[in-house]
Amino acid sequence: MKILFDHSSPFLLAHGGVQVQIEETKLALGRVGIDVEFVHWWEDQQKGDLIHYFGPISSAYLRLARRKGVPVVLTTFLSSTCNRSDLRLRIQGLVTRGLLALPGWDSVKAQLQWQSYREASHLIVGLEAERRVLQTVYGVPPSQISIVPLGLDNIYLATKQDRRPGTYLITIGTICDVKRSVELAELARAAEVPILFIGDPYSTTDPYWKRFKTLVDDRFVLYQNHRVDRAAMLNLLSSARGFVLFSHYENWSLAAHEAAACGLPLLLPDQTWSRECFFDQASYFKPDNLMSNAESLRNFYASSPDLPPPRIEHYSWDDVATRLIGVYNTVAKSTT
Repeated sequence: MKILFDHSSPFLLAHGGVQVQIEETKLALGRVGIDVEFVHWWEDQQKGDLIHYFGPISSAYLRLARRKGVPVVLTTFLSSTCNRSDLRLRIQGLVTRGLLALPGWDSVKAQLQWQSYREASHLIVGLEAERRVLQTVYGVPPSQISIVPLGLDNIYLATKQDRRPGTYLITIGTICDVKRSVELAELARAAEVPILFIGDPYSTTDPYWKRFKTLVDDRFVLYQNHRVDRAAMLNLLSSARGFVLFSHYENWSLAAHEAAACGLPLLLPDQTWSRECFFDQASYFKPDNLMSNAESLRNFYASSPDLPPPRIEHYSWDDVATRLIGVYNTVAKSTT
């Protein structure tokens, strides 16, 4: 079987967790004997049994693939939507299905990203919360959806969790508004809790990045770019007191799982994704205001050396590849 990978945004424009997911998945599939290539947009004779597409996709793309007889498996990311309340999802579902059922307007509906959820051969998500969105909002049958978690590099899975709690908390992620890097830096200074930020901006000309840089004081706001190898990252994690994340939303946080695998306790936003991944085994921020969040941060910092890490199951990228092969085989059989 030959799989073609495709993605909506070049990595040079948007680095981050999706890039890691695609690169590590491709390597893992290769290790278990699956031939994987990236789609060569310049080549009209490239062959593949199936396209695995990551991210937003158009109905036009899917129609062209159907004409060629090539099934498309779609990994979709519903980070914002999956953290909405059940009531809001039900209302959104009524509106969405109502619009899709309207007669006419086919050319307009064809431009809607939602339509692709019904037209792809199979959908892959990381969380049960995301599957619920696809079923509740977009009416995708359960049989068309598979949950495939993200994996961790073996260096994290092999760690003995020999923590050497230091003086700082650690947070890892792109310096951007979704991760609320500035807000967390301001919170660190208000709470007088040292946090090491590891990450890069999408652009050094971004006003958000420039604002973040003004908060780096090497006392409560420490900064390290993300250009370190995994061994160095493991050392930074192992030397931290705990891991903190303050983002607006997530679906499957690689950084949080890496920290948990290294034996760190976690302080996270109290959202659907975090409760599904870590249950009651993490600490959570209280309702979002400066005073309560500063209290949560101070309390976590003080207690973190004695807090246990979440005792959850972690997956390797080879585990991910094995699950994907099952999906690919199911899709291939259904289209022959």
